[in-house]
Amino acid sequence: MSAAVLSFSAFVMALLPQGTFSPGFVGMALSYGLSLNMSFVFSIQNQCNLANQIISVERVNQYMDIQSEAAEVVEENRPSPDWPQDGNVELRDLKIRYRKDAPLVLHGITCRFEAGNKIGIVGRTGSGKTTLIGALFRLVEPTEGKVIIDSVDISTIGLHDLRSRLGIIPQDPTLFQGTIRYNLDPLGQFSDEQIWEVLDKCQLFEAVREKEQGLDSHVVEDGSNWSMGQRQLFCLGRALLRRCCILVLDEATASIDNATDAVLQKTIRTEFKYCTVITVAHRIPTVMDCDMILAMSDGKAVEYDKPTKLMETEGSLFRKLVEEYRSHTSNGNI
Repeated sequence: MSAAVLSFSAFVMALLPQGTFSPGFVGMALSYGLSLNMSFVFSIQNQCNLANQIISVERVNQYMDIQSEAAEVVEENRPSPDWPQDGNVELRDLKIRYRKDAPLVLHGITCRFEAGNKIGIVGRTGSGKTTLIGALFRLVEPTEGKVIIDSVDISTIGLHDLRSRLGIIPQDPTLFQGTIRYNLDPLGQFSDEQIWEVLDKCQLFEAVREKEQGLDSHVVEDGSNWSMGQRQLFCLGRALLRRCCILVLDEATASIDNATDAVLQKTIRTEFKYCTVITVAHRIPTVMDCDMILAMSDGKAVEYDKPTKLMETEGSLFRKLVEEYRSHTSNGNI
């Protein structure tokens, strides 16, 4: 703008009566006005580059303020080697917020998952299902309340002792660069025979045997040389090898095909028959045969009961979700 004003002023001076300004003065003003315009453009470019690059400094500053996770191992309070043995999970007035000044995400969840039960957690997007699962693994620490597994308050033990005793099949299956054997058994705790047996149960036996190097076949980063369904089954294989008595399915059937879903559900029903299985799913049929249903809304436990009883209850949130799912499915088939 300043360059335009200066150039316009030089133009006006050139139109004034002869002798008002010398030609040299007018030419100098016009020359400086045009060069000033380029200087302003260069200055604005530098300011934009600085604004883009300062984001890196802001990110570093944010990471410096992030609170570190708890200790991996608490030597004076390590659980027994066979913990958890039964698989009882109790939530006592569990309240969670992601930052000190942020609103509560979970509002005093209180319920008990009995050992060996199959628990379905349902609710609309943003209801707090994933946050609740994160609390079981202490991905986020409770603001108030407790999570107790087989009489042990999980906040009193190390993260390694907790997370290594729970099994999970995540929505986005993760494979690491290395071999099939490494992805299934990274610590080398199981024999090849045990691994092949698990692959057979997961319907991956033939797919791996066809590979020239078998269990030593290469897996690229993120497992992109395997299909999404196969990656999900590899995650199931990890859980089978570890034989955890508590298994979490974090929306595990939301992004896989029906054939893989059938294998997954059948294997879980047979191999984890006596384990506590906690399922968070978008597909309502996945949790219809569960022993208990926890329906959540806005971070609160709206209802917790048997699915048959909830379906018979007028105004039940679970019943509404089932009806919405059936309506959506029937409309999609038309």
